Amino acid sequence: MAYVDLNPVRAKMAKHLEDSHHTSIQKRLKAVNNKHAQPKALLPFVGNHTQHMPKGIAFSLKDYCELVDMTGRVIRDDKRGYID
Repeated sequence: MAYVDLNPVRAKMAKHLEDSHHTSIQKRLKAVNNKHAQPKALLPFVGNHTQHMPKGIAFSLKDYCELVDMTGRVIRDDKRGYID
């Protein structure tokens, strides 16, 4: 999922994740800025539950956004773009 969310940045179609149109990361970042209300159209992040597992991604929304941001900052010779 992070790979797909970073595609516009890696292809130099977007400079920042917030500019990555047609990806879930743009909607998720807006949600983070809106007091962590998750987008209803996307499968929610539910954290790392060990007991009752609700339907969702076993990762927190904030941690996922940080993961995509840090991964996008890695400069790779085989990719055209990265996050400054």
